[in-house]
Amino acid sequence: MEIRISPQLKELVPDFKVGIIQYDHIEVGDSPQMIRGRLQTFQESLFFDLEDKPVSDVEGITEWRDIFKKVGTDPNRYRPSVEAIYRRIKKQNFLHSIHSAADLNNFFSIQYEIPIGIYDADTINGDIEIRVGQQEDEYMGINGRVIAMKDKILSSDDTGAFGSPYVDSERTAVTVETKKAIQIVYLKPSLQKDSCEKLITSLGAMYTQVHGGSVQSFIVE
Repeated sequence: MEIRISPQLKELVPDFKVGIIQYDHIEVGDSPQMIRGRLQTFQESLFFDLEDKPVSDVEGITEWRDIFKKVGTDPNRYRPSVEAIYRRIKKQNFLHSIHSAADLNNFFSIQYEIPIGIYDADTINGDIEIRVGQQEDEYMGINGRVIAMKDKILSSDDTGAFGSPYVDSERTAVTVETKKAIQIVYLKPSLQKDSCEKLITSLGAMYTQVHGGSVQSFIVE
């Protein structure tokens, strides 16, 4: 499987890069108490940090709002997924446990202030291209709504669009049946490559600690 960033997206956002983490032979299930506890404690701490601070002033969210603007997405209407989580936390509407893969995804997204997507690799057909959506691009989102993807950053395979730093699709969602997964880590453009590599290595190690299996990771830029 080849994973690439479209020339158009690189032209609009020259420093755009993602971390790719591939997992094999994993076991997804209920989150261990350690993960549920850390997610809850982190959200409670962040709630107090955000009491006197606008969410849009968080460094990673500021960078991702700027990326959305550059590709033609209005970030006040379509927010980066990490911003949506932060806004929930600011309202004390904390995330609840879904399953181990989703909970870890949310934890690291909050910690690193970036969108992160995780997808069932067996539901992806062919190569992946990360690009800007066109008029015909749409999918049923994990929020239960049909999402029009025009002028939004998305990931697509031979079947069509399936993921985005805005909201992901039902088609490629990870479930407790998932054995192979691909994680797309939407890195901050300002983060140096060595720091990016350390981040995805740390993330991959935590995932395999919880889910077992094997992991490979690399940067696409």
